[in-house]
Amino acid sequence: MSEPASISTSIADRYASAVFDLAKDGKKLKALETDVDALGAALDDSSDFADLISSPIYGRDAQGAAITAIAKKMELSPIVSNTLALMAQKGRLFVLPQLVEQLREKIAEEKGEVTADVTAAKALTKAQSDKLAKTLKEQIGKTVKINTTVDESLIGGLIVKVGSKMIDTSIRSKLDALQNTMKEVG
Repeated sequence: MSEPASISTSIADRYASAVFDLAKDGKKLKALETDVDALGAALDDSSDFADLISSPIYGRDAQGAAITAIAKKMELSPIVSNTLALMAQKGRLFVLPQLVEQLREKIAEEKGEVTADVTAAKALTKAQSDKLAKTLKEQIGKTVKINTTVDESLIGGLIVKVGSKMIDTSIRSKLDALQNTMKEVG
């Protein structure tokens, strides 16, 4: 891990721990989860929001005013709104993506969930996603939240990553393995 990424992760971890503990003590984990999902979606959907938190051209005052307005518009809980304002004041908004990710992990751990990153050749239907989640739950023993991405180059099949485990049933990987075998023979 590079040093700047390590520093960002360390900063985000401290904020995530504090926010999570405050929400847990105040019995506001559900509100925190809603806020984290909303912030994650905003980061994914809005390049302007991503620019605001990472660009050095915006001063702390401008970031603070903007993030306060955004938090109010998004109707974020006081815990998250105040944390974002503090992060802006301290010049720490650049760690917001890592903060969102770490809060998701803490919430999932609290709920006894794990996240499975699934890459499929085409979008999974609701029934397919539910069946996959059920199968993974039987294997792992925890509730599984499916995070799906589509990669048409897989041709067919799935790549499933849960923690450090990876299952690759894609046709592309099978063709690659066959090609390697053929190279070894000939």
